[in-house]
Amino acid sequence: MTTFEGSSRRSRGLALHGGASWTQAPYPALAADRAGGVVEVNAAAAALFPGALSGARLADVVPAWLADAHRRATEDGGPGPAGAVRGRHQELTLEAHPTAGDNGDVVWWLVDDTDRVVAETALHDERERTAFLADASTRLLASLNVERCMEVAVRMAAEHLADAALLVAPAAGKRHPMAASVRGSSVVHTAGRIDPSAVPGLSEALQGYPPVPSRWIDPSALPDWAVPEGLDGPVGSVVVTPLPGHGVPAGALVLLRRGETPAFDASEEVFARVFAARAGVALSAARLYTEQTGITATLMVELLPPKLRQVHGVEFAGGYRASRDTERVGGDFYDVHPSTSPGQETFAVLGDVCGKGLAAAVLTGKIRNTLQALLPLADDHENLLRRLNGALINNRHARYATLVLASVRREGRTTRLRLTSAGHPRPLIVRHTGQVEEADTSGTLIGALPEVSARTAHVELGPGETCLLYTDGVTEAKGGPLGDVLFGEERLRAALAECAGLPAEAVVERLQMLASDWVGTGPHDDIALVAITAPHGTHLTAVDGHTPGRYTA
Repeated sequence: MTTFEGSSRRSRGLALHGGASWTQAPYPALAADRAGGVVEVNAAAAALFPGALSGARLADVVPAWLADAHRRATEDGGPGPAGAVRGRHQELTLEAHPTAGDNGDVVWWLVDDTDRVVAETALHDERERTAFLADASTRLLASLNVERCMEVAVRMAAEHLADAALLVAPAAGKRHPMAASVRGSSVVHTAGRIDPSAVPGLSEALQGYPPVPSRWIDPSALPDWAVPEGLDGPVGSVVVTPLPGHGVPAGALVLLRRGETPAFDASEEVFARVFAARAGVALSAARLYTEQTGITATLMVELLPPKLRQVHGVEFAGGYRASRDTERVGGDFYDVHPSTSPGQETFAVLGDVCGKGLAAAVLTGKIRNTLQALLPLADDHENLLRRLNGALINNRHARYATLVLASVRREGRTTRLRLTSAGHPRPLIVRHTGQVEEADTSGTLIGALPEVSARTAHVELGPGETCLLYTDGVTEAKGGPLGDVLFGEERLRAALAECAGLPAEAVVERLQMLASDWVGTGPHDDIALVAITAPHGTHLTAVDGHTPGRYTA
């Protein structure tokens, strides 16, 4: 070690400039001359740098960043007020502040900045994690599609938490749906027969139990299906964490890192569980929505109005518009029950239940099912209505309803109808001349009184003539220039007169269009129409009871 001459003299000059007590300071401090030699150190600095003895070369006994800072400070003619530097020494982060001496010597005051740096780093990491979780929540909840939610979860996990991620969903039958992603690659969906017990902690995670520590998992023992295709190199560390759901687990998330990537530490495992909790909630919500949508679709099939067609030479057409454009069902309904042979009557019904929306639609479903069961009584409308009324009266949740029944049979060129109203607007008949008549039928509504009564009208339709069944949603639709005028029965009659001779489907479409134009975007009740039309002429031998047949003349 080289000893620099004049060190005692410089030390005395430095003491005069910096104060004789600096060697007693609790902070590490050392003095070095312009040539880069150690002049003097205090006890704290000597403990920090054991080789920093008077006369030693500074570059040999202190970290390179401090020696470089001293060289720059002396070359520039002395450190300025902003000459503090920072660097690492062993496990510490030190901040060095220079003070100039008399002869160009510099005293370096060292402050242990490790705790502050650690705190700043932890705060920065926490802010990044919070931002990541906020972004993850937004992206995970942006879709209620199960596969899309799985894609977002594994892609974000592979990009921010690991080198690759595998999401294992609960078994669907004997197969587990899975989604895998390697950082920078697309998501791959599979469904396979796997053994979750082959991965430590996976079976437990799929049952919702807490995860096992990553150190318990041997990466080299992972089965092939647990390592996403495209993950190059050996797996270095693995984390398995459950995806908690709404009451039942939503699956499990497997995170994998390559061998050259630092292994998961305890804080990263905890953060992975936080992310998995959010992913599990989103995935569970998506799966619940999918299940409910499937159930709704299945039930909706029974609530939607049926598609009508020609039956035994008689045309049937129906139209329905719910009170809200966002709804598909409501309180109005219609049904047609074809007879098994041309000589028997086809039974049609149109009704209006008190109320709107799904609650009313549920009751319409009950009424339709009850009428289906009462079809053997359709030859006596009044008896059928009494039975239906008894069924609704005994149901304390039921509301009242109005109905119009029609039994239809074609005999040659004449179509015969039996029409019975139960508190419902009377059917209208448009003759081939354009004259509009009202069926002479009446009765009490259903589900309100212990006893009901009704009078049946017998009507004959000639070729091209139509019987219209409708709900009061048509006549009570408000519109016009100010939006407060009822469409009314007179407008309905006039519109129906213009439909003389038209097929049943054209009649319904025309009346629906006029009613829709009348109400515009304003509020309205449910609207239902059924047109029963006797065709102008058809070769019945060419009709199978389901197809329209061929018109003759």
